Amino acid sequence: MSSSQGDRGGLSQAAPNNNTTATTQDEFDSPSQTAATCNTPEASKAELSLAEAQVSPVLDEVSPSSTSSFEMLDMESVPPPYQEVQPHWFFCRQADDSDSWHPFSREDSDKLENAFHTVKEQQKDIVVAVEGERYDVYVKKRMRFAVYWDQTPTEVRRCTWFYKGDKDTRFFPYSEDFSSRLEEAYMIAVTLDEWKRKLHFPTGETVILHNPKLIMHYQPIGLQDEWGPSPSEQLRPCTVKRGVENISVEIPDGEPEKVDHLVFMVHGIGPACDLRFRSIIQCVNDFRGVSLSLLASHYRRSQQEGQVGRVEFLPVNWHSALHGDATGVDEDIQRITLPSISRLRHFTNDTLLDLFFYNSPTYCQTIVDTVASEINRLHALFKQRHPEFDGKTSVVGHSLGSLILFDLLTNQRNRSRAKDGVPSGEHCALNSDTLEQMLTKLNLQQYLQILLAENVDMESLALCQDSDLRNLGIPLGPRKKILHYIRKKRLPEDYGMAPGYQTLGSGPPQVTREGNQSSESPDQKSLLHKRLSTTGAVDYEYFDVGIGQVSIDYPQLAFYPETFFAFGSPIGMFLTVRGLKRIDPNYSFPTCKSFYNIYHPYDPVAYRIEPMIVSEVDLEPMLIPHHKGRKRMHLELKESLTRMSMDLKNNVLGSLRTAWQSFTRPVAALPPVEEGEATNDTSPQEDQAAGVSTEAECSESVEQIEEPEIEMGMLNGGRRIDCVLQEKPIESFNEYLFAIQSHLCYWESEDTALLLLKEIYDNLGVALEQPQQ
Repeated sequence: MSSSQGDRGGLSQAAPNNNTTATTQDEFDSPSQTAATCNTPEASKAELSLAEAQVSPVLDEVSPSSTSSFEMLDMESVPPPYQEVQPHWFFCRQADDSDSWHPFSREDSDKLENAFHTVKEQQKDIVVAVEGERYDVYVKKRMRFAVYWDQTPTEVRRCTWFYKGDKDTRFFPYSEDFSSRLEEAYMIAVTLDEWKRKLHFPTGETVILHNPKLIMHYQPIGLQDEWGPSPSEQLRPCTVKRGVENISVEIPDGEPEKVDHLVFMVHGIGPACDLRFRSIIQCVNDFRGVSLSLLASHYRRSQQEGQVGRVEFLPVNWHSALHGDATGVDEDIQRITLPSISRLRHFTNDTLLDLFFYNSPTYCQTIVDTVASEINRLHALFKQRHPEFDGKTSVVGHSLGSLILFDLLTNQRNRSRAKDGVPSGEHCALNSDTLEQMLTKLNLQQYLQILLAENVDMESLALCQDSDLRNLGIPLGPRKKILHYIRKKRLPEDYGMAPGYQTLGSGPPQVTREGNQSSESPDQKSLLHKRLSTTGAVDYEYFDVGIGQVSIDYPQLAFYPETFFAFGSPIGMFLTVRGLKRIDPNYSFPTCKSFYNIYHPYDPVAYRIEPMIVSEVDLEPMLIPHHKGRKRMHLELKESLTRMSMDLKNNVLGSLRTAWQSFTRPVAALPPVEEGEATNDTSPQEDQAAGVSTEAECSESVEQIEEPEIEMGMLNGGRRIDCVLQEKPIESFNEYLFAIQSHLCYWESEDTALLLLKEIYDNLGVALEQPQQ
């Protein structure tokens, strides 16, 4: 029986009909009359009390073949006295083709059980926060609602009885009403010590209580012709179990209540984030689960001492807003899409076109506004639900999501820098023109009353974004004129950008594309970059090449991110394509302290960042340690073989060099050695040893010269930026075969999650513990 079929037997459809009445009968019926398959359960279509079911004992005289082996089990054992069953709460997880039931943690189940007893005494429903307060359960409604993202509400259930068909791999819970009827019959059987009882339901289903450990659920026999029942009706019945402790189900551990750090995770192109076509919500759930396991294994002592709680990861979804009804872009694309190879074209329109949308000023504004507003919304909601939270916040971007965050972070305004004398962009010299004069210059006088009705002056207009003006009903063309005028006023004319400026950050004069040296001083360029980084957008009238960002208004985040982690990021490629030659070592994000570029060695989308900062040195990326505290075996073997071959080569060359020098040394009469002088005669062994020693010293000196200390600039506080994962042994056999999977592997990577946790807790002064092997 498939999971969908099994759910019908135990979901809301599985309750027997309570509107159908029957009387208790003492007739002795053979269970063989009702033995049939469990593939099409009918008990789910109604609810029934025990009094409405037909309860009859089963004779010991004849046992049907389908149950004869079962009736011999545990018949001689004395049944224990009746004890009330301990319930456990489950929730339904909906999939495309079926639903599955999963248990809450014991802590959440206990909270729901306490609320269940409390809600009986009052009319008002009780809301219980579960699963790290990411979901709210309405106890009376028996519904589970997501807090931070849009998700269809799902059913929750107070479960006591479970069933499993012959073809099922897991037990499914009965409905609460059906379970209460079974529990009532079980209590009577235990109290009176009367077993082999049959519960007949009006739907034709039968539950037989053979003994405390053997309870079977039979479905009614279908219509038979002269050839007998069909083969599908001759399968085994369902097995029934009482209590969650009697079924094979893994109850998850509860999450610590204390949150040490908050992380927002932004997805890349398309609605799916892995090869299983799962959403960003499901992938972030997996990443959160991996982090909880690593905290339990690598920070066990700190957790026991109360120094470590957990890290909360929340997904940021922008794809649905871009492809929603508000933009209408899907309809526009569909009208021009060819009808051939429809599946491939649909995949292209829904996934690959996101790259082109981001390079469009119109849709790039939508994407950036969605990401920033969603992060700010989630941040405010999290602070509201966790008022005691005093930790820091970081951001993670995967694929295109990392480029979105990079552009967003380069255009943040640092209020502390503004206080130190750097203009903030919010207090620009816009008072030279009044609002009316500005609109007159732009020939937009008709919108004056609209702005005055909202008490908008020049200072508040400088804070407005495109979405704000759109909400006032101002069309696209006038909005762009107004925002362009404001941006021009923000940029001081004394610091006009020289064409061909191709460095991100301050630094020495750069060579332009025409080959001439820029006439601006380093201080001017430094101030100019700071000025540009504090404005809302990059204006090509003043910024010819720069970092080539689309000319839009970049919104501001409500917090300063602690660290920016990029997974499988094409940032380096996009910066190069935009015309950026190098990143100045003195450059750093205005509001973010740290930056890590994490990638798999076979990821076809990932590019490096460090060569754009330190181009004169060919530096290997930093190898991310294995989460078990060692390198993978195939990498260790590879390094050992490489080291062995180098040592063998050096020894052979040293021996040959010594032999050749001995052979070609001219023979001459040596002067007599005076007393007290040392002789130069040495044995061949000593000559060879000396040669080897000299060779080793030379190699050591060369290694010291070849590995100087590299300054990585201020983008990550002087630390390394590029971090590469260790490929798995099977991946090393064919890197092309695992290329796509390598781009989607980060959500379930323990090594990636441990790197994030180590960075987060190192800043909190909590050291990583050696895991127990």
